[in-house]
Amino acid sequence: MKTKIPLWINIVQGILILIMLSQVYLFYVDHNAVLASGITIQSVADYNLVYEFAARTATMAIVSIFIMFSQNVKLFIAMFLMNLLREIQETIIDPLFPLANAPVSPTWDIIIHLIIVAIELIAFIKLYKMSTELKTNDSEIQTN
Repeated sequence: MKTKIPLWINIVQGILILIMLSQVYLFYVDHNAVLASGITIQSVADYNLVYEFAARTATMAIVSIFIMFSQNVKLFIAMFLMNLLREIQETIIDPLFPLANAPVSPTWDIIIHLIIVAIELIAFIKLYKMSTELKTNDSEIQTN
């Protein structure tokens, strides 16, 4: 039995993928934007870090795209757990170490991150409940 992932969860994940892809573009291609944020890219080690960040983020985006196409609840749970863990860390890191071209103050940054974490947590809980319901339905079918 295939379960339909709610549209709002797909939209949230689609936005997160677009954000990741924009970060990938900046760190692979648009080094001027990276420099404007206050990140220096002067040495081989700097380029190594920038490209590794881009590679990891690209991998995360590509895997997320495949999971979205699968519409598999268990895979969505794993993806949203990954999103939550990343976003919780960014909630702490971004306000403590703001970028030079940050669009908002550190106070607003933490507020925005908390809202994003709340939305991701609600999505995670919804997906987890869907998974639990699927398990219950499957076990009922198997006992009949």
